Amino acid sequence: MVMSITTTTITTIPLFHSLPKISQSQSPQLSPKMALNFLTKKPYSPPSWASHLNPLPTHTFSLANVPTPIHKWNLPNLPNNTEIWLKRDDLTGMQMSGNKVRKLEFLLADAVEQGADCIITIGGIQSNHCRATAVAARYLNLDCYLILRTSKVFVDQDPGLTGNLMVERLVGANIELISKTEYAKIGSVALTNHLKEKLISEGRKPYVIPVGGSNSLGTWGYIEAIREIEQQLQSENAGVNFDDIAVACGSGGTIAGLSLGSWLSSLKAKVHAFSVCDDPDYFHGFVQDLLDGLDANVDSRDIVNIQDAKGMGYAISTPEELKFVKDIAATTGVVLDPVYSGKAVYALLKDMNSNPKKWEGRKILFVHTGGLLGLYDKVEQMDSLVGNWRRMDVPESVPREDGIGKMF
Repeated sequence: MVMSITTTTITTIPLFHSLPKISQSQSPQLSPKMALNFLTKKPYSPPSWASHLNPLPTHTFSLANVPTPIHKWNLPNLPNNTEIWLKRDDLTGMQMSGNKVRKLEFLLADAVEQGADCIITIGGIQSNHCRATAVAARYLNLDCYLILRTSKVFVDQDPGLTGNLMVERLVGANIELISKTEYAKIGSVALTNHLKEKLISEGRKPYVIPVGGSNSLGTWGYIEAIREIEQQLQSENAGVNFDDIAVACGSGGTIAGLSLGSWLSSLKAKVHAFSVCDDPDYFHGFVQDLLDGLDANVDSRDIVNIQDAKGMGYAISTPEELKFVKDIAATTGVVLDPVYSGKAVYALLKDMNSNPKKWEGRKILFVHTGGLLGLYDKVEQMDSLVGNWRRMDVPESVPREDGIGKMF
């Protein structure tokens, strides 16, 4: 099914900027002195509703620009009385934009606590997580080693400077290429452990971060994000309560934190995850392991619904999906990435179109997890979709009139 997005009038909705003053011990993420705390390590105090989880993080690094805004997203052709709102985690930063930086706040604090002098992580050739990790590590004066999965056709070639690779290489990350075949045969854990042992033998002190930063410690990034959302909704004149939270799922840590936090907190919104790789059964099992690692005592299937949204495969986009991303941007101004949020919103609206009664009258918060740089990997596929240009026709009779500067 191909969905059409038609032009609609966009109503300006104010963002939630007015937040109650909260002491650092109550909420280090929303400290009034946040602007001066960037890149600082600080003690962590969990939300009261999560204080029974175990183990509790002891510290975080301030890496993300939070709180990120929430605003109404006036998408056309929604079921009756259905509203979709956006949590703009694509605005957590520029170099570290997206959901991964929230996890890194906890993971890198742990790395520094353990005396690490370098970071190892792993992902696809256009991994947003690897890019964010490379930048964050360099901010903290830690070397970074990235194991990047690519096609066997390109594994022996310079990977180039497209998208996330440009940023990773600018900040000096050490890139180790592995073919998809080798990755599947050996596995991400064995690959990172191999590199870890090699670096230890060279006298280094590496700290390994798993795919997507998705382990029980990284889960705290989105437990904390739920506290942020809760406080935004409790702020003066917010007047909004969400029935559902929707988000893309690529490694599992974000949905583990969102679903556990929503279940424990006052939000009580049902989390709907749209998996862009693997399958729902795999992710239910993986999320369950993360929850068990926190002694959460809850079944993942009771707190998160996971739907398949991978289409033709991870990071593989159909023409219909890319046209959808283009149409959403042209209609609402919101640019979705093609790998995660683009596929998730495509699947969400497709489900709404097929099952409108399921969504009628509901308020849904969609968490935009960033990934804008991934669009640069789709330039050739997108080229035919964005033809809005022509040579400007200026008659010779137009008189000269200079503006500010000559610009040549």
